[in-house]
Amino acid sequence: MLLTSKTMGLAVIVGALIALSSGCTATSTVPNSLQTQIDKSLTFSQIKESPDAYRGRVVLLGGEVLSAKRLKDGTRIEILQLPLDGQEPVWDRTKSQGRFVATQKDFLDPATLPQGTRVTIVGEVTGVVTLPLDETEYAYPTLEIKNLMVWPDRTAGGQQGPYPGPYPYYYPGPYWGRAYWYGPYWW
Repeated sequence: MLLTSKTMGLAVIVGALIALSSGCTATSTVPNSLQTQIDKSLTFSQIKESPDAYRGRVVLLGGEVLSAKRLKDGTRIEILQLPLDGQEPVWDRTKSQGRFVATQKDFLDPATLPQGTRVTIVGEVTGVVTLPLDETEYAYPTLEIKNLMVWPDRTAGGQQGPYPGPYPYYYPGPYWGRAYWYGPYWW
């Protein structure tokens, strides 16, 4: 059987589409064993308003680590809540509805969760704890961590700033139709 150039071209396009689509499938950060336990109807604002009313409920929350501290019986992580886009926290801190504390009973080195680390947590609501925050007291809803997903830093791999590529940034500038490279003068 002879393949014409049209047939071969179509086969190449279909193959490329299959390869691209398989690389773009979304993976879940939540283990299958916990998927059915999560109360998807429960929001952070509801938990914040009345944490004791939701004790024992399993929720999916995300945010940015403000601090992590090793305690005698586990690790306490203070998190700035951020809404989830799928299962990843959004970058816009102004979307936050408050803070919460998540505890890990097993050993978790605080050095692995520096300030600014973005996380998604499946946790069981355990109530509320009041801790100092600047010159006031703040009531933090508390969770016991069942699953913790740490998201990679957006600036990892050399990408810096809002530009779409790695350093040096490529900018197809208006000057004589040439590309302009931002970077050290010796480049």
